[in-house]
Amino acid sequence: MLVPLLWLVSTSLKSPQEKIFQFPPQFLPSQPTFDNFVKVWQTNPFGQYLFNSSLVAVLTVSLNLFFCSLAAYPLARLDFRGKNLIFTGIISTIMIPFQIVMIPLYILTVQLGLRNTFLGIIFPSLASAFGIFLLRQAFQGVPKELEEAARIDGCSELGIWWCVMIPAIRPALTTLAIFVFIGSWSDFLWPLIVVDKPELYTLPLGVATLAGTFSLDWRLIAAGSVISILPVVVVFLFLQRYIVPTDAGSGVKG
Repeated sequence: MLVPLLWLVSTSLKSPQEKIFQFPPQFLPSQPTFDNFVKVWQTNPFGQYLFNSSLVAVLTVSLNLFFCSLAAYPLARLDFRGKNLIFTGIISTIMIPFQIVMIPLYILTVQLGLRNTFLGIIFPSLASAFGIFLLRQAFQGVPKELEEAARIDGCSELGIWWCVMIPAIRPALTTLAIFVFIGSWSDFLWPLIVVDKPELYTLPLGVATLAGTFSLDWRLIAAGSVISILPVVVVFLFLQRYIVPTDAGSGVKG
């Protein structure tokens, strides 16, 4: 699985004198250089692309966690008529490919005046069926005694959700945050449809423009791709230590 990534990094570090396509492949550049990264950064507004992607990813993750947790909590902990039917309807939407709803989503985005805006890029990812399913399962694993103790202390349903349930499912929230961040950061099709102003381009769109800018200079395209991958790797390495079971259930005596 690491071979394509190693090939990408190797290509980005090769000088113009070195061959890219040769057999056997050369993974270690004989004359490694960072000139490709410097040229890509200087000739393209990669700083703006990086800011746009960061803003979109942070807002997408925050809003997705908020809305998915609000939807998952009553489906997991409250009893009301039609709960299972609603949950089944939400889960069934996972089987619908994005390409089917893409045109209606675009028409709705235009009607709402969100085209060529960051909110328009975020709009389809405000909540996800997968996120609701994941957090519902996490909420169901929280001991009921914690909820009952909070209710006895006079805590409201929103208070229980925020003060008791959210801290108890931190690993699930972290896992969902990683999935949403990676999906938002690497999304190419929807931003390509809803945005046509270069100043609003995200990193995937910016990397795609390199093919025309440098007439398929694979060294520079690889350098731009490495720049777009690095933030995802950093976020994953930083958050992976939080994907561990919490001690939420340890405070309840058997």
